[in-house]
Amino acid sequence: MSLLAGKTVVVSGVGAGLGHQVAAAVVRDGGNAVLGARTEANLAKSAAGIDPGGRRTAFRATDITDEEQCEALAALARERFGGIDAVVQVAAWDSYFGGLEDADFATWQSVVDVNLLGTLRMTRACLPALKAGGGGSVVFIGTQSAVAAPSQVKQAAYAASKGALTSAMYSLARELGPYRIRVNTVLPGWMWGPPVQAYVQFTALTERVPEEEVLARLTERMALPELATDGDVADAAVFLASDRARAVTGQSLLVNAGELMR
Repeated sequence: MSLLAGKTVVVSGVGAGLGHQVAAAVVRDGGNAVLGARTEANLAKSAAGIDPGGRRTAFRATDITDEEQCEALAALARERFGGIDAVVQVAAWDSYFGGLEDADFATWQSVVDVNLLGTLRMTRACLPALKAGGGGSVVFIGTQSAVAAPSQVKQAAYAASKGALTSAMYSLARELGPYRIRVNTVLPGWMWGPPVQAYVQFTALTERVPEEEVLARLTERMALPELATDGDVADAAVFLASDRARAVTGQSLLVNAGELMR
């Protein structure tokens, strides 16, 4: 039996990378995927690649900082597939770099509004359908940077916002547990996909070294001899969304090829 047979999963932040891989894994494993992101063209492209016939996907342009748009995406899932069984929150602002000394706190506030409050808005919009269905799963995509600062890049705002989301997870797991709604977080480390590919290419160009050398610097810290991929992270998220994880809640799962072990 497929892992998500008959299940409907809302996936926020569907673009070319992890969000697309999560949605593809949902459909691959027998579920219906309801896709949200700010850019409708990206959603249409992703849905067409995952489900050319459109039978098991639906999408709507969604900015998770807008409560009404979050509610509209949840409504689409109910209208098209009859309910919601799981939510995987991928949408995030991860492109602001820097530390404390050079911080623009107005930008920090915007990062928090997307990564923490936006995720919670989208989760709350899905709660009525999750409750009506007798429970389900909420999966946050966090980051290893929330528990161990990377040495290559400074992303203090991103790490802080995702750390706050992980802390919120514990409270939500307690709050929503009586409704049989589980809440967990996947913490990716360096994840081979479009953002890391771009980082490797940019660093190689800037330093005038082969891309293989930059990639080797990342890989040498891993217990396994290669980076996790965005597909690996998607598989972990789908597991947590499924009934196979029915007794797992309030947990953070590192998917990082063993770079950091806790």
